[in-house]
Amino acid sequence: MSPTRTRKAAGSVALVGAGTGDPGLLTVRAAELISSADLLLVDARCGEAVTALAGPDAEVVTTAPGELQGAALVAAAKDGRRVVRLLPGDAFAAEEGAKEAEAVVKGKQRLEVVPGLPHAVAVPAYAGVAVGVPRTIARVTDRLDWRAIAAAPGTLVLLCSAGEVGKAASSLVEHGRKGEAAVSVTVGGTTSAQRTVVTTLSAADADVRDLDGDAVVVVGEPVKKADKLGWFESRPLYGWKVLVPRTRDQAGALSAQLRSYGAVPVEVPTIAVEPPRTSAPMDRAVKGIGDGRYMWVAFTSTNAVKAVREKLEESGLDARIFSGVKVAAVGDATAQALVDFGIRPDLVPSGEQSSEGLLADWAPYSGEIVDRVFLPRADIATDTLVAGLKDLGWEVDDVTAYRTVRAAPPPAETREALKGGGFDAVLFTSSSTVRNLVGIAGKPHDTTVLACIGPQTKATAEELGLRVDVLSPRPDVATLVEALAEHAAARRAEGDGPPSSMRKRKAVKR
Repeated sequence: MSPTRTRKAAGSVALVGAGTGDPGLLTVRAAELISSADLLLVDARCGEAVTALAGPDAEVVTTAPGELQGAALVAAAKDGRRVVRLLPGDAFAAEEGAKEAEAVVKGKQRLEVVPGLPHAVAVPAYAGVAVGVPRTIARVTDRLDWRAIAAAPGTLVLLCSAGEVGKAASSLVEHGRKGEAAVSVTVGGTTSAQRTVVTTLSAADADVRDLDGDAVVVVGEPVKKADKLGWFESRPLYGWKVLVPRTRDQAGALSAQLRSYGAVPVEVPTIAVEPPRTSAPMDRAVKGIGDGRYMWVAFTSTNAVKAVREKLEESGLDARIFSGVKVAAVGDATAQALVDFGIRPDLVPSGEQSSEGLLADWAPYSGEIVDRVFLPRADIATDTLVAGLKDLGWEVDDVTAYRTVRAAPPPAETREALKGGGFDAVLFTSSSTVRNLVGIAGKPHDTTVLACIGPQTKATAEELGLRVDVLSPRPDVATLVEALAEHAAARRAEGDGPPSSMRKRKAVKR
């Protein structure tokens, strides 16, 4: 009897259009394939932001632009691997896409083609140019028929380098386009480096000389509305480089909101959250919730919610243990963390979201059977809430639920940028982030905009000799970012850009 031969799993190849390099503009199918791939063969023009979606075990290989990978795709698929070939823009927009697809089909491997958003479509939309139809899209080459392009009806979209714009504009005028025709030139399209210049064909050569990189050029009437429709570069924090000093597990949501306003966030962990040195006090307190020891449990941070939730889950318990116990949250973010755990808080401050605001709404002890409050907090928390609750007649179990420790110093270039004015703004979300950032990286430059989440954080910053420019009207990170965006919008209305751009302008004048 012949031995049984092990058959390899079937592999596959997906040609995926990476679009403009912004992962937010990928199709859902493209993101799924990238995250589940065994091997990614990535054209170098696709950018790192897209390849960051790859799974932790994926092999990522970067290839030179225009380099055909048909043989490599077939070989990897025959080896049973799920292969994704990433190409810029649309997968079939370049010659190599079609040639590689033919190689996969010839090699009898499974093929899938996922379209991507072409630069000629996405970039004008981000520049506020509604190209419309009819339109003609062309890549500038030595063989381009300028007479035919100049005579084409409707709007022109040209793909070229910024250095070729002047020559292209002259060729269009030479072959019949009017010199006063409106032109937009965008480099870095859909990224934080996007910059658009609106000019005319006759002035294009002079007006775009300081632009660099690949450009998308639009010629035609729709360009005249670019100033009105240019939403991307007109966002209030566009061009702002913002330092985010947060714990490692909390920076993501804050950075995402900053990006939505156009900022470039740089996350610098200043504190790390660690378990208490001894778990016994937390063990007793959490057990006391179920034993009826407490009338109230008061949460003053999302970290406290997380610590109690993890302690309960360690014991096989869940939110049902809070049945019959009243729950207080210091603010909306903490309340949402409780709701996510399945607990709807009984008390959230109606006014200021702080320990003082919580005390203002907290009723005095009036002879209930149970008079005790469980307060799970950080090891460095202030005594304001404890003292206030005791003044109201309550007994308080103030228990260390987590410790905050100073993080390691950031890289030297980050420290130099902070002290030298390389950041336009710094967001401070607690007193400890102020102290720790100054301790590990130094004081921000005196022209950097400093924004604080609340009065206590502001007071700490001022104690260290820092000038606070923005104070959030509510102590939550969403409102803090909105307050910084309003500050930036006010600067823009006065003709001022990000602080770093103002410093560069003064340096040129000198």
